[in-house]
Amino acid sequence: MEFAGSLHKRKTARVRVGLYTTGLKAYWVQFAGLKERLKGYGRFVAGEIAAVDGAEVFNFGLVDCAEKGVEAGEYFQRSLCDIVFQHIGTYVTSDAVLPVHQICKAPTVVLNLQPSMQVNYAKTTTGEWLAHCNACPAPEIANAFNRAGIRFRVVSGLLGLRQAPAVSMADETTAGRPEAVRAWREIREWVRAASVKAALARARFGFLGGNYSGMLDMYSDFTMLQGVAGLHVELLEMCDLAKRLAAVTDSDAGRKLDEIKAMFDISEDSPSEALARRPSPEQLDWSARVAVAQERLVADFDLDALAYYYHGADGNGYERLQSGFIAGHSLLTAQGVPCAGEGDLKTALAMKICDILGVGGSFCEIVTTDYLRGTILMGHDGPFHLAIAKGRPILRGLGLYHGKRGSGVSVEAKVKSGPVTTLGVTQTGDGKMKFIVSEAEATDDPIMAIGNTQTHVRLAVGPDAWYERWLMEAPTHHFAMSVGHNAAIFRKVADLLGIPFAQV
Repeated sequence: MEFAGSLHKRKTARVRVGLYTTGLKAYWVQFAGLKERLKGYGRFVAGEIAAVDGAEVFNFGLVDCAEKGVEAGEYFQRSLCDIVFQHIGTYVTSDAVLPVHQICKAPTVVLNLQPSMQVNYAKTTTGEWLAHCNACPAPEIANAFNRAGIRFRVVSGLLGLRQAPAVSMADETTAGRPEAVRAWREIREWVRAASVKAALARARFGFLGGNYSGMLDMYSDFTMLQGVAGLHVELLEMCDLAKRLAAVTDSDAGRKLDEIKAMFDISEDSPSEALARRPSPEQLDWSARVAVAQERLVADFDLDALAYYYHGADGNGYERLQSGFIAGHSLLTAQGVPCAGEGDLKTALAMKICDILGVGGSFCEIVTTDYLRGTILMGHDGPFHLAIAKGRPILRGLGLYHGKRGSGVSVEAKVKSGPVTTLGVTQTGDGKMKFIVSEAEATDDPIMAIGNTQTHVRLAVGPDAWYERWLMEAPTHHFAMSVGHNAAIFRKVADLLGIPFAQV
């Protein structure tokens, strides 16, 4: 679903990927053509990585001695690489590769990728074998990394060439082999996970107003968030938004209202909920004016995400201002600026991670359980990620926000049917960040017409078993819902951030 607003979807920084291929300098004069052959393999790996979400690849080439290792480490350090892949071409002494990662502290992934399914036993020479002995130095490298305190990850499988080099004596056309498909899925996930870490390190999150009072799980340690993810938290006041609202013209509001009507269906009165009515022209106009101000706030403070909540005295002008939040915050979420209610910065982070990966990230909590269907309804009375909606979301006028002051326009929608993954970001008792993830299926079952987002979700286990396992991980009551089964890449993001990960 495309968004036609004036604020373009924010571009995240391109992930900077370091790459080098290993070899042994003594081999080059002994085995003609081996050096160029391995460099060719390295160029293939670089090309495949460069095709992942526009990654910027810094390919050093061959590291074949300790001196080259120092040069490579300095090159990756100067290039500000977010992740470094060590492609094992052939045997290398571990003293050549250790300096790379002692100088450049970026996360390390070792690629143990064999060019062929098997060597040609009848014809293979020593030089030919050396082009296929990538696994030989892997234990030595792992041992050296471990003893030097360097964290590393390993991907093993086939190289996945689409055409074998002319000099090869073996069948190196392995792109369709499951060992290559799986390996490259893993590699691409590592690159995408690094892109999340890179984007978060350059991101600015707004915190507007405060938390919903008493929701202890919502309270966030701003320093912890910046310390772990690198993101900056900008503390904002309602007067920052009110100032921009005062400058909104009738023509500004008219254009924004056209955007709202293009994105949403405007509801009639709910058949079941007296509080849920067709939005009045005044409510829609107010939501449009507030949406313009929200967009300008995001632009002026250069925000990549926003957590918000305001609780004021009866009749307070800011209370009326917040009554128009939901439509505009849904539009911002659709543009790549996720907005989380009740001041939930941790879930704003979860939503931003999903958005960077292009898998949505809608603001959710548990709504109720359908024991007859074996599903749990998940959703919220706040912004919705329009890109993952089933059909056109509905705008309803609410005479009262449940549990909160004020009234206004709210979104009613559900996530498209199919695989989904929930991502919860919580804080542990010792003050650390933690991911809690569940893969499930969204089903196209009926929802309540009460102006809330809701989706029936069928987990791998029954609702009660899931509740018991999920609660034991000490989650917050909010989380982000993404489309697709994304646990593997969320696990990699947690790994690169250096935080615990739990899958329920």
